[in-house]
Amino acid sequence: MLRRWRDRVPPETAGLPVGGHRRAAGLRREELALLAGISVDYITRLEQGRSANPSEQVVEALGRALRLSGTEREQLFHAAGLVPPGRGTVPAFIPASVQRLLDRLSGTPVAVSDAAWTLLLANPLFTALMGEFHGKERNAVWRTFLGTSTRTVHTEETLASLRISQVAGLRATAARYPADQRLRRLIAELRADSELFARLWDSRAVAEHDGSRKTVDHPQLGLLTLDCDLLHVEGSDLRIMVYTAEPGTRDAERLALLGVLGTQTLVG
Repeated sequence: MLRRWRDRVPPETAGLPVGGHRRAAGLRREELALLAGISVDYITRLEQGRSANPSEQVVEALGRALRLSGTEREQLFHAAGLVPPGRGTVPAFIPASVQRLLDRLSGTPVAVSDAAWTLLLANPLFTALMGEFHGKERNAVWRTFLGTSTRTVHTEETLASLRISQVAGLRATAARYPADQRLRRLIAELRADSELFARLWDSRAVAEHDGSRKTVDHPQLGLLTLDCDLLHVEGSDLRIMVYTAEPGTRDAERLALLGVLGTQTLVG
């Protein structure tokens, strides 16, 4: 099933470089692994029937990377011996229409998160800009309160505003999806391991975070100040984050150079 579905996904539509002789009709295993954030060895074992009981997170990631329809996604869950997430849980499915939009923005850093601020999908340019996130780091709220430093540069004021708005947003999401066990575990961990998060959660503080401009400290290009627009997808509670630079500026030149550096990193 996995082999058949990856054979039908052209690598260029997934934002991957194409070159040289290719035996695979669609995605190679290492390309699927890159897109899904899963090891090549694990995908090989799944395809060869040498691994069973993949987690819900792995199945979701594979479904997104393979661009499955809603029906195919359910089929993949059933094949893995899992029940597809139902109502009352945070949606993690990216509709085909949203995927087509992302394809048209391949030259722009774009990422998609769910309503709990867990990263679902990032195009190669976004990864080149912000770095890779794995495991719990894929959740922006977890990174803010329990993670290490990120490439985003904050003042004390903007960081305080971000923290308050993230806690308030997570509380609103928890109210919309009371049956989501993964979300409840995330909140419990944050409350237990971060006194600041627990204090803000209990205070029910509300704040609007101005995320329209962000400064990113890139390890190769230095500081880039970019416009950051957040788009909400009607009906699926997805959040699309888009970074752009004003044409003709130094930031725009660096962003264009980032596209070259990111492609070289993928090819290498």
